[in-house]
Amino acid sequence: MFVKTAKPKAAAAVRIGAGLARRKRAELLELLRPCFARTGPWLQAGKYAGALVSELPRVNGWSIARHVGDRTPDKTQRLLNHARWDTLTAMSVVRRFAVAGLDEAARRNRRAGGMRAGVLDETGQEKQGSSTAGVKRQYLGCAGRVANGINMVHLSYVRQGTGHALAGARQWIPREQAADRARSLATGLPPGLRFRTKGQLAIEICADAYADGVTFDFICGDEVYGACTELRGYLESRSQAYVLRVASNFTVTLAGGTKLTCARAVKTLLKGKRSWEVRSAGQGSKGQRWYAWAWIATASPRHSLLIRRHLKTGELAFHYCHVPEGQPVTKTRLITAAGLRWPVEESFELAKDCFGLDQSQVRLYTAILRHIVLVMAALAICAVTAALLRDRTGTEAPPPAAPGQAPPAEPGMIPLTVPEIKRILAALTMRPFPPPHIIHWDAWTRSHQARARWFHQRARLKQDYALVS
Repeated sequence: MFVKTAKPKAAAAVRIGAGLARRKRAELLELLRPCFARTGPWLQAGKYAGALVSELPRVNGWSIARHVGDRTPDKTQRLLNHARWDTLTAMSVVRRFAVAGLDEAARRNRRAGGMRAGVLDETGQEKQGSSTAGVKRQYLGCAGRVANGINMVHLSYVRQGTGHALAGARQWIPREQAADRARSLATGLPPGLRFRTKGQLAIEICADAYADGVTFDFICGDEVYGACTELRGYLESRSQAYVLRVASNFTVTLAGGTKLTCARAVKTLLKGKRSWEVRSAGQGSKGQRWYAWAWIATASPRHSLLIRRHLKTGELAFHYCHVPEGQPVTKTRLITAAGLRWPVEESFELAKDCFGLDQSQVRLYTAILRHIVLVMAALAICAVTAALLRDRTGTEAPPPAAPGQAPPAEPGMIPLTVPEIKRILAALTMRPFPPPHIIHWDAWTRSHQARARWFHQRARLKQDYALVS
């Protein structure tokens, strides 16, 4: 790849990033090969993943097929809906690839001592109609309101100071749909699928990660997971430390058997300013994230309550913590773990904005999960590449030490990020299509739309005729 620029460091970063990203993509695709019963679907999965790292404005069957050079979307749709490949095994392969890559990057960048966190969270996707597996009117964080859509529980692997990537997922299916046999068959739910809460889905995802040999210093999550007694019990049975958000009405048992809600504990025990200590929750893109923290012991020597207070608004956040016997119990460790929860939001943002996590136009349960696995693969390739190059491509000037400090003459460059790695890969794989391919897709698209319009009009005509009759 030839780069013309007056900045040799920028040129070197692009060349190094391009080569490493291509090698990592080839490595992961080769690892995925045993998951497929036939070579054809495996090759199509590679094309699909390649399209996810392209500059396509929207990711769907038509745009992917057009981008990879297919004449119709049939192969793409068959890959997601009907092809024989082990989806959960493929997810396991992607998870091991991402974890190994981030751990290797931590060793290379001399951050091997950084904390390893598994962060649980859910994200949704708006859907129209009622034919999609798991679709329901519910609150969707991505929309910020009650909307028609589906929800997925995800696990993100976060390596402190190195990077993060999605490492597991399960779709949440409403109870009434899991119990409806006809609906289950229509949406492709696995036979015998039982209703599971998001906390129970989180247990399944964590169990898969443990089976792959993944270890975490802490498991983190928001109130949905902190309120799940079954999840907390499962983690404690595995001697897994956790820092889980809980609601203000969550009850803790203090020494002497006194039971208080989190909100009441703050009012009763943290009256003075000396009870709070201002510390950073970690380095963000704009600098340190400062909060006031308080730590309350409970009747159990292995459990405690960590409270975070926003310095401007005074808003409180409560974290129920467990540290198994034999591991150090310090406020510093717990604050560090609590601060590692936010990268999962960045993982969702990258997966959606860069790789089309929320753009799947599929309806069946397995097809939705397969799209997510391929998005996880595309994100893992770029995340591992960016992590490995973190210290080799960053030339930033030292951060300011005082509010009035003058800006540096040359700010340098931040390390290659996941979006930049994606753009480099997209530029490498971009190729002009011959005119016959463009003409064919123009004709195919317009013909398909005409056929769909005719059937829609016929359906509407039947409805109108029934109303008139």
